[in-house]
Amino acid sequence: MVFVSKKPDGVFTAFDMPLLYVHGEKFNQPVFFCNNIAGQVEPVVPENQPAALYSVHSFKILFKDGGCGTFVPLFFNLLSSVRRYNQQFQQANAPQAHVDPLQAAQTPVDEMMRHAYVDPNDPTRIFLQQPTPESQLRRRTYQPQAANQ
Repeated sequence: MVFVSKKPDGVFTAFDMPLLYVHGEKFNQPVFFCNNIAGQVEPVVPENQPAALYSVHSFKILFKDGGCGTFVPLFFNLLSSVRRYNQQFQQANAPQAHVDPLQAAQTPVDEMMRHAYVDPNDPTRIFLQQPTPESQLRRRTYQPQAANQ
């Protein structure tokens, strides 16, 4: 999963979270703040580099404008699928001390994308089925009823 900064600068432009390295994830619904998913992600240590130079990063995904009802189930299902496929991959191959997420077993992302639709005009919205023109009209606006009705 890659998060790209809206206002990139020379120091920070994007943050890549390999789903295979995510752990300790938890969905939070605080009373006085927006819903969020918090957790930690292990660094991807390049070959020939000491692992001590890289530390575990904490993350928090904030849902300021809603959307957690769609994203949270997809995120947790994808995490469990990645872990299940990685476990099967490790059992099929010789045990390795460290698994590179780029070389891990193929995840079911292609299968999930066949059942999801991303609006090209607004990629922040994910539809679980192809939207029909009627489904776009589901927003309800409540108008005060006239007194004579």
